[in-house]
Amino acid sequence: MILKVSRDGFRGGYSVTDENRWEACVPGHFELSDYFPILLMLVFSAGFAVTQVLMSQFVGQQKRTRTKLMPYECGKDPVGSARERFSVKFYLIAMIFILFDIEVIFLIPWAVVFRSFSIAGAGSLVYVERMLFIVFLLVGYVYVVRKGAFDWGDRARIEAEAEGRALEDARQHSLTETRRAA
Repeated sequence: MILKVSRDGFRGGYSVTDENRWEACVPGHFELSDYFPILLMLVFSAGFAVTQVLMSQFVGQQKRTRTKLMPYECGKDPVGSARERFSVKFYLIAMIFILFDIEVIFLIPWAVVFRSFSIAGAGSLVYVERMLFIVFLLVGYVYVVRKGAFDWGDRARIEAEAEGRALEDARQHSLTETRRAA
């Protein structure tokens, strides 16, 4: 914000006698010290991030297992071929997430304009409409939970681990075959 001060030094009852104050009000005046709080915030946030990473390295458990060293991507263990078909559940979860995410985003503009509707006298109507919207969201969520869309169970994890062991055994077998042939 640019403050306009007349040359005689008065604005809104405040006397501007210091020449530095006058220069600060001139458009295009740049003062590096004005950006010190931003620099301080960046230094503290970077320091916090580095500290957390280092602390997790020093304090955390270092037990390395085959399961922990496997890459992990989006809830699917990377075993088998890259051309493997995904379960429909992955796509279902993605669609449900997008649906509920978009629905919740509509709460923000509603909250912004609610006061103006209340002043205009339509506040109770808008409130009832929003509560109906939330009830429909909850009904949809209960339906999805009852259908078992969020039920992954231990069976999928056990199958993935068994497939991983089978692939590891097959790789070991092919290595021994290669060594024998050489």
